[in-house]
Amino acid sequence: MENILKIILIITLFLIMPRWLWGQETKTKIALLKYKGGGDWYANPTALPNLIQFCNDNLKTDLAKQAATVEPGSRDIFNYPYIHMTGHGNVVFTPIEAQNLQEYLLAGGFLHVDDNYGLAPSFRREIKKVFPEEELMEIPWDHPIFHQKYKFTQGLPKIHEHDGKRPQALGIVKDGRLVLLFTFETDLSDGWEDKEVHNDKENKREKALQMGANIISYIFTN
Repeated sequence: MENILKIILIITLFLIMPRWLWGQETKTKIALLKYKGGGDWYANPTALPNLIQFCNDNLKTDLAKQAATVEPGSRDIFNYPYIHMTGHGNVVFTPIEAQNLQEYLLAGGFLHVDDNYGLAPSFRREIKKVFPEEELMEIPWDHPIFHQKYKFTQGLPKIHEHDGKRPQALGIVKDGRLVLLFTFETDLSDGWEDKEVHNDKENKREKALQMGANIISYIFTN
């Protein structure tokens, strides 16, 4: 009798566990880009978890609670519809990484680069390896990315001050689709972080998270 109960237990676990694991593995994940060059790719560690929670609560998405970490040369990038890149310092893409990123973006992927102050010079240089013939162009205020659930009629919100310049949303469009977004002079992902990290006012954090949610919404609807 004891052996029969053990067999029943094993069969039950065999039937139940794969379904549970399948449910976990099929949750959509977003990812953080771990790049080379010395820049702090790991900056703003609470940003993506907070953005994910905000989107799940307000857009009714079902994103996995934790973002993955992926390198630009890995074929794993094709598993993620949205890849976030941030930091303050230098970034370098090898030829293989640049080719892999280009293939990912042309295949339907999306790269959001948020300048955390200091990333812009090297990123502008390195993105030319990915799209040699393209220039970063400013995205107009009437673009759909500003008019998802949340309306930003004057474009990108200003979260943190850098050099007294206006915030800019720059991008690259391929075949009518925005494939790369570069948010500059705003520190958008700083606004996604836990409140005590930067002591931002609640309305600033809310605007940052709403704009982040618009980006996620744009990806899934385009």
